[in-house]
Amino acid sequence: MSKGSFDKDSLGWQLGQLQQRFGEWWELQFSRFAPDSSKASLPSWWDSPILQMLAKAAFWIIVALLVAWVGWLIWRLLRPYIYSLTQSLNQPTNKAAQTPAKELSVAGWLQRSQKFQQQGNYREACRCLYMAMLQRLNDSGIAPHEPSRTDGEYLRLVQQLPQPLPYRTLLITHQQLCFSNTEASSSDFEQCQQAYREIEAS
Repeated sequence: MSKGSFDKDSLGWQLGQLQQRFGEWWELQFSRFAPDSSKASLPSWWDSPILQMLAKAAFWIIVALLVAWVGWLIWRLLRPYIYSLTQSLNQPTNKAAQTPAKELSVAGWLQRSQKFQQQGNYREACRCLYMAMLQRLNDSGIAPHEPSRTDGEYLRLVQQLPQPLPYRTLLITHQQLCFSNTEASSSDFEQCQQAYREIEAS
């Protein structure tokens, strides 16, 4: 690749071209306010270095805001996938710490849920009800434990059950608490507890 073609393809060159086009557009817009461009020249303040500096600053501020906005949109789209990836990367290192939790029975998860609820930690209390539901699905053979299984896959599996609504409530609440910064409230916990009672009754 020749040096000339590289210069014309580089990001710096393209930004320079964009800046030049913006400057030309800016000049064209203000030239329309002149009574007659053939008879009168632009006002002397138009060639002011301060005005040119302000125009450049405005251009770069607009570019920075657009880049930040696009970056924020991309982050919002990718955040659940990044969270899942970091969880899966951290999983091998925390395997020893997670093993006892996976071996808990349904009763053990329900006990933990009550303990967290009494402490006012509704997020963990809801998570324990969710884990009790997963343990129940595992014990009944409907959905044996698989570390790679997502909430979406569990949702598809429970749709085939006679009463999928309480399962959906626990799964959706778990998703919302995992992939957002919102804190669980006592009403969220009561909703999850009611859903789990319906699962037990079915």
